[in-house]
Amino acid sequence: MTMQRKIRVTTVGDVDSELLAFTVGRDTENDLRLIEADCIGTAAHVTMLSRMPLKRALFTGREVKQVISELVGIINKSRIGEFAITVDDQDVHMAVERTLTKKLGAIGRKIHTARSRNDQVAVDLRLFAKNEILSTADEATELAGILVALSRRHVRVPMVGRTHMQPAMPSSVGLWASAFAESLLDDVILLLNIYELNDQCPLGSAAGYGVSLPIDRELTSRLLGFSRPVHNVLHASNARGKVEALVLSGCGQVMLSLSRLAEDLILYSMPEFGYFSLPPEYCTGSSIMPQKNNPDVLELIRAKSATVLANGQCVADIVRGLPSGYNRDLQESKGPFMDGIATTRACLRAMSRLVKGLIVNADRLKSAFTPAVFAADRALELAGNGMPFRDAYRFVKKHLAELEGIDACQAVAAKTHLGAPGGLNLKAIESRCRLARKVIAVERKSIDRTVSKLLGVKYRSTGRLYR
Repeated sequence: MTMQRKIRVTTVGDVDSELLAFTVGRDTENDLRLIEADCIGTAAHVTMLSRMPLKRALFTGREVKQVISELVGIINKSRIGEFAITVDDQDVHMAVERTLTKKLGAIGRKIHTARSRNDQVAVDLRLFAKNEILSTADEATELAGILVALSRRHVRVPMVGRTHMQPAMPSSVGLWASAFAESLLDDVILLLNIYELNDQCPLGSAAGYGVSLPIDRELTSRLLGFSRPVHNVLHASNARGKVEALVLSGCGQVMLSLSRLAEDLILYSMPEFGYFSLPPEYCTGSSIMPQKNNPDVLELIRAKSATVLANGQCVADIVRGLPSGYNRDLQESKGPFMDGIATTRACLRAMSRLVKGLIVNADRLKSAFTPAVFAADRALELAGNGMPFRDAYRFVKKHLAELEGIDACQAVAAKTHLGAPGGLNLKAIESRCRLARKVIAVERKSIDRTVSKLLGVKYRSTGRLYR
């Protein structure tokens, strides 16, 4: 019995229907997140094409305005979920081209001049990443600020510091909370450095080998608000996947901070500790045990950290074995890339809400202190008075009972050197938060201003665009 093959006629060839669906994969879903970036990239490309030094302009000024007007309409439709990408389209690029051709005829059929879907998707992903990196950094900074505020409210509340999860030395809630704030702010620095590397325009590299028309890649880069073009056109193609893996590595560092914070909160909110109480509205119950308030949000953040790290490794592994030039394998990196960023941002927002409602139980924290917690401090005190430290160490070890009655609050306050429980410079951490917010806000305003100029409408990353 002979199988009948169903052939689908698409813009880029006649393809077996089943294999077409296989090759499209999740692109009809993933590319919905790239519609806006694709329209912005197309607006810049058509503007540049209209200015090429040819005997006859490819696009007149009027035609450019027509194209951009339709692109704005597509963005508005996408923002309310009314723009579709079909299997026949295969991806966002052909969906946009199809729509423009349907509305503008021959004008729409010209927009792909001097570019490939290879450099289209590369610029789309970089534009998408610019917004997502800034949003991730902003949400990480917000959580850092919430943690600093928690630290300030409880700066001298004593808390047993632990190593190997065993009682170790006097610490404080202020030290604990601000440690995670600083960790997140370090992650923000990394994200902003990755942002700078991502901020290079690959558009105009076409299939990775340039084109025979006198395109102006520097103009395209400026129109899109990139800091510069990727110079080498083959590198612009080869960087696909590497850039995504780099962005995910930044997200992975954020998730490591979140996961360790989640683990601490799970442990320290256990009844056996009782240091903190989680807001009940951010806990879930049991299907059988009426009394339960489970830290599911924290457990999911802890698990999702592994997912995001795996997303990054997945993209790196896809790129690892590729020869130079475009390869379709890269399509498989798109899902993990987008999912990893979305997961990181969702975890940051969830953790911010939970930490805002966290209750600090000062009495339980103080009651957790035993005399042994003050052993290292006592040994250092003796060393400071002239006893060799190793002799002081052995003396205190034999006389732990003598440490009874030491005040935990005084022990915390006594550690006044830089960064210790009694020497926290919370103003400096708050200053870092403000600086990060300012850098992010300035960059976002620059993007909005650049895209507004390109599209001829008031552009904002959310809401409707106005002509």
